[in-house]
Amino acid sequence: MVTMASKLSFGTGIADWQERINVERMRAERADKMRRVLKKHGVAAIVAARPDNTRYLSGLRGSEFVSQLWYVLFFAEDDPVVFQHAGWYHNYPENAPWIKHWRLARNWVNEGCGPEATEEEAKLFADGIYRELGERKLTREALAVVGFDGTATEALIARGLKVAKGWPLMLEATKTKTVDEINCLKMAYAVSDAAWMKTWELLKPGVTETSVVKQALLAAQEAGADAVRAGNTRSGPNSFERGISNSGRILQHGDLVYSAYCGIGYLGYLCCYYRTFSVGAKPDRKVLGWYTELVDRMNAVIDAIKPGATTADAAKHFPPASKWGYKDEAEVLSMEIGHGIGLYHYGYPIINRQWSLKHPQVFEEGMTIAIESREGEPGRGVRLEDGVVVTKNGAELIDHWPRDEILVAPRV
Repeated sequence: MVTMASKLSFGTGIADWQERINVERMRAERADKMRRVLKKHGVAAIVAARPDNTRYLSGLRGSEFVSQLWYVLFFAEDDPVVFQHAGWYHNYPENAPWIKHWRLARNWVNEGCGPEATEEEAKLFADGIYRELGERKLTREALAVVGFDGTATEALIARGLKVAKGWPLMLEATKTKTVDEINCLKMAYAVSDAAWMKTWELLKPGVTETSVVKQALLAAQEAGADAVRAGNTRSGPNSFERGISNSGRILQHGDLVYSAYCGIGYLGYLCCYYRTFSVGAKPDRKVLGWYTELVDRMNAVIDAIKPGATTADAAKHFPPASKWGYKDEAEVLSMEIGHGIGLYHYGYPIINRQWSLKHPQVFEEGMTIAIESREGEPGRGVRLEDGVVVTKNGAELIDHWPRDEILVAPRV
């Protein structure tokens, strides 16, 4: 049996009479971790785009309808500078007093402005970063870059800056989570259970996959999720191998259905969460055998996760791709896997036979990981995904929706 993590004793509201998610502490502890990583690797600063990176470094949200509309210049030894987009730039500072330095961001809207304007705008972007580094006498020091397109990186190099890769630094800083980050994930999983309840109630012959997903995501939002970016359902002949989702297929009696709620989140921390249902009838013996095998496999992977052990120790419990007649482990990438979760989907660590057996990573206390697997045959299959937190005693489940059996829907 897997071990369950403790449940939260509070909801999404604030209170002065109980310690809950302390966002000020969370921002400070994330920044401290990033600074330690920069100093460890001799990097003076990192300039970061993408909402997962920028939120981690600054605690801010921003406009994201085009890539790299805003970005953060984060220093190992100084306060960060936020380059914010247009309207946000004018009204955000009074709402985020912990940020001391604000600048206007430069962007070339995916080069839609044309090659000449792109070149001009990229130069302005690089000039702005160079200016901030110059004021701190850091123009000859290493600058890590993460989340930008090639145009941005080329402009920084042309300006004479010493550019380094930023992804390894961000992944190192974010691989373990603080108590507040873990509680954000617990909250994300808790509000996602509202989506599962709605799914269980709605799955019945005659309804469509898409109608179920829409109402399930709304239920999660009403329960307190502040992000409902994605959800999908696969049913009947689409349930194995995983492929087409949200096809609008009409459910029929006896269908196997599994849903994935991997974009439901709280304060930027997203769950990754699969469950399987059977529509209108108990699954047959063959399907029940698949599901028992699946749960046993997942339990073995989870039991192998403990501080000091490696991803190779866990990955050996996933079957080889040849089990399904495949020739390459890449044919099950993202299907037989464990991956870091939080602000990042697919952060450290990664657990699979494709990489872990040859390039193992060490488990550490405070890591949060989603473990997922599936079983079946062409045209019919089952799937399960759990979220865990690594404690000093091993991995504990942070999701609480039933996992040991296939629930028959609709709920009666």
